[in-house]
Amino acid sequence: MTASLPTAVLGRTGICVTRLGYGAGHRKPQNEDNARNVHHGVLDAGINFIDTADCYGNSEELIGGFLADRATEYYLATKCGGSPSGHLWTGQNCMQTLDNSLRRLQTSSVDIMQLHNPTVTETEEGDLIDTLLDMKKSGKVRWIGASTTLPHISTYLEWGVFDVFQIPYSALERDHEDWITRAAEAGAGIVVRGGVALGEPGFGKGSRGQWDKFEAAGLDELRDNGDDRTAFMLRFTMTHPHAHTIIVGTTNLKHLQANVTAALKGPLSPETYKESKKRLDAVGILPVPAIHHKL
Repeated sequence: MTASLPTAVLGRTGICVTRLGYGAGHRKPQNEDNARNVHHGVLDAGINFIDTADCYGNSEELIGGFLADRATEYYLATKCGGSPSGHLWTGQNCMQTLDNSLRRLQTSSVDIMQLHNPTVTETEEGDLIDTLLDMKKSGKVRWIGASTTLPHISTYLEWGVFDVFQIPYSALERDHEDWITRAAEAGAGIVVRGGVALGEPGFGKGSRGQWDKFEAAGLDELRDNGDDRTAFMLRFTMTHPHAHTIIVGTTNLKHLQANVTAALKGPLSPETYKESKKRLDAVGILPVPAIHHKL
C-alpha cells in the first residue's frame, strides 16, 4: 500500500489538505505533454491542494484543461486583482477576474478566493472585503483569503474576516514565523508560500545569494541521510505546527517526485528543528540578501 501524504485541517474551512500543496505559479512556456504529466502527477501523488492566480500566465487554463474531469480530487485556490497593466484594486475588477478565472478553470466555483497582496489602504479604498463577501453569497467562492505579508497581516487579522492567509515562510525567511501561529490560533487556515526558497541552487531556481544563510548556519550537518538541501527546507517548513499546507511549484516531474518523497518523511525531529532555529538565529545578523517572491 502506498504511503499517504501527511494532512492538516485548513483552519475554520474544515477541509483536510495535504501538507504538501502545488503552487501553479509557473509562467514559462511548457510543452503540452510535460504540462499534462506534471498536473496529473500532482494528483497521482496524492496532493489535494492547488494554488494559482488570475495573472499566472496560462496556469488557470492548464488546470482547467487537464484537471477539470478530476475536480473532486483536489481543493482549488486562486487570486484576484490582476489586470493587463498590473493589479487593479476595485470590486468590479475582482468580480470580473473571478468570472474569467471560472471560465479558464472550467468550473462553476472555487474553494478559496484570495486577494493578491494589496495593501490595507488598497483593500479599504476598493471595498474589497464586501466584494469577497458578495462572491461567497453568490456561491462562486466557498471561502475567502488574502495572500499577504507584514505589516498588512496584523490589520487583516484584526478584521477577522479572512478564512485563509497565504504567507511566506521558510528557514531562510522567518519574519512571519510567529504571525503564522497568531493567524492559525485565530482560526485561519495557513497556506505557506516560499517554503523551499525556490529550491537549492542547481536543483531548483533559488539563487546562491539566497542560500548563503543555509550554509552559514551549518544546516548541512543536520540533514538526514538521503535529504538534499531542498528536502531539508521543505521538512523544516512542515515542522511549523501551523503551516497547514506548503505550496511548492515545479514544471519538472522529477522535482515533484522529490518533493513528495521529502513530504512523506514528515517534519524534522523536535531536536533538529530546535537546533536549526538556534543556528539560524546565531547567523541572523549576517547581511543575507532578501528573498523576493513573485506574488
